[in-house]
Amino acid sequence: MKRNLLLTPGPTQIPPRICAALGKPIIHHRTPEFQSNIKEAIEGLQYVFQTKNDVYMLASSGTGAMEAAVANLVGPGDKALTVQGGKFGERWTELCKAYQAEAEVISIEWGTAVKAEQIKKALEENKDVKAVFVTLNETSTGVVTDIKAIAEVVQKTDAVLVVDAISGLGVVDLKMDDWGVDIVVSGSQKGFMLPPGLSFIAVNEKAYKLVETCNNPRYYFDLRKAKKAFQKSDTAFTPAIGIIIALNEALKMFKEDGLENLFKHYERLAQGTRAAAKALKLELLASEDCQSNALTSIKMPESVDGVKLVKLMRDTYGITIAGGQADLKGKIIRIAHMGCVDEYDILAGISCLEKVLKELGYDFPIGAGVAAAQKIFNQ
Repeated sequence: MKRNLLLTPGPTQIPPRICAALGKPIIHHRTPEFQSNIKEAIEGLQYVFQTKNDVYMLASSGTGAMEAAVANLVGPGDKALTVQGGKFGERWTELCKAYQAEAEVISIEWGTAVKAEQIKKALEENKDVKAVFVTLNETSTGVVTDIKAIAEVVQKTDAVLVVDAISGLGVVDLKMDDWGVDIVVSGSQKGFMLPPGLSFIAVNEKAYKLVETCNNPRYYFDLRKAKKAFQKSDTAFTPAIGIIIALNEALKMFKEDGLENLFKHYERLAQGTRAAAKALKLELLASEDCQSNALTSIKMPESVDGVKLVKLMRDTYGITIAGGQADLKGKIIRIAHMGCVDEYDILAGISCLEKVLKELGYDFPIGAGVAAAQKIFNQ
């Protein structure tokens, strides 16, 4: 029987205990029983978001939470600051344009991270910016952003800082309250080890004041409705009942392991994956100073078609990794080390990568990648 190992940056592997929780009988959402599930989920989410602020749950993918952030903060004629260094940074710009906000765009080379100094300069030149939209973990490139440094800059202005942490939350450190981040959005199918269909948005007092004064028409994504329901341990609209019940199991796992231990675990998996790539004489896309611990983006040799490699690994050997997007299609592969993944999963993925690289004619010492990763894991 062919295995089905996901080493993709979403959806990620779902551990057995969460699968069991997903299989529980459905209950009605307007009941004290489900309200107790919501209370438990909010308390657990606040632990992972590292915040005491409100956290709202939406029945949507992570992009729904991104749209909610934009729809509740900026509208026609309002100025926003966005950073484009990958597909998901571009999404912030596209959302702002959809709501007719004026997006001031900082464009950076794919594989690099925006610097706090660039944000500072842009805000000094555009003092009427209402919101700064950035990405914690740019999944299309394997880059992590220094959110702490950016928050220090934005805090000194009237603008609010909004962070897309959909693929990074619970995998790389993000201290919402300590760092002064105003809004954080995330989703269920990444570090939370759940199916797609549930998104989260945490909002502090500074950001909520802007929510109240925003003139945008909104309905489903109206955070004023979300807050009113939140105060009653409820949701404004029908929630993703089964996923929220399973979310509580995932949140128990976060607490059992401890966030700091999880961050160290993913860092170790990332180090092993990067060491393997280098041992195979492959280059990494992300610059050394901003490589993410959530996934590793690896450049393919000119002789190897990345699209074919991904297809062979998935369809022939049952190990799914991600390919490149946009101009990087066929030129890179992306191996995720987030969620329910351990060193043995990474070693299996690297071993399969070696096998397929050989099949596609790439020359290297067989076993070099596995050995390099093992060396890291055995330290």
